[in-house]
Amino acid sequence: MSTTSQPRPPELQPVHVDALLQDTAPWLSCEECFERMDTYAEAVVTDPDSRDEAMATHLRGCAACDEEAQSLVQLLKGGRA
Repeated sequence: MSTTSQPRPPELQPVHVDALLQDTAPWLSCEECFERMDTYAEAVVTDPDSRDEAMATHLRGCAACDEEAQSLVQLLKGGRA
């Protein structure tokens, strides 16, 4: 058993607490999100006003899926911002 104290993890910031406590309804799993990703990205590129509430909710709470969706949207836009 080590007597060396372990460093404390950083405290959660309010933005992180809000993300953990947000209402995730309608709920999608990452697998369901991935299955809908192409359709979602195409809709965002062709009609910026399109809304998929379940996808939007999932992407707000899942950084990995959000990063993937943003990358796909940028790819479909031809890399332009």
